[in-house]
Amino acid sequence: MKVIAINGSPRANGNTYQGLKIVLEELQKEGIDTELLQLGGRKVFGCLACGKCGQNRNKRCAREDDDMNFFIQKMADADGIIIGSPTYFSNVTTEVKALIDRCGFVAKANDDMLKRKVGAAVVSVRRAGANFVYSAINFFFGISQMIVPGSSYWNMTLSRDPGDIQKDGEGIATFRTLGKNMAWVLKNLKHE
Repeated sequence: MKVIAINGSPRANGNTYQGLKIVLEELQKEGIDTELLQLGGRKVFGCLACGKCGQNRNKRCAREDDDMNFFIQKMADADGIIIGSPTYFSNVTTEVKALIDRCGFVAKANDDMLKRKVGAAVVSVRRAGANFVYSAINFFFGISQMIVPGSSYWNMTLSRDPGDIQKDGEGIATFRTLGKNMAWVLKNLKHE
């Protein structure tokens, strides 16, 4: 089994990254292979609404002038997908939104290729707006027919400056529980 975590923050080692690492550590303890990918700050563009993914049906976005197909392929190959984003004006980063739109259209065009994969959101926020980020990511998982495990609280940390997550005991505990629950779901789905 393989879980990929996608860091949508341009801060490669910031609080979103650190939250993703906490979840991945729990998955690794359960013997699940993990990989953390840096999306934030990479060359990715929004969807052009060209409809070519529906015509080509090759599990790729027709747009080839950025790095998006790398991420789409990684998501197609994974059993579990974690998308992490900081809160930017009560929403996901532009890179995460591009991923949701473009991978979403490609997945739908290819017989819902993300169906029954396990998905989880990891959110960092200074003060408010995290529920919108959490919702945006989970709406994507829902329409993709993915399975979303819960945790002891919404998967978020109150943190602004890099490293502030280390002061958020409840956030850390939430991410650890999420990792354990995600591992449980993945292992039980494997037996189906």
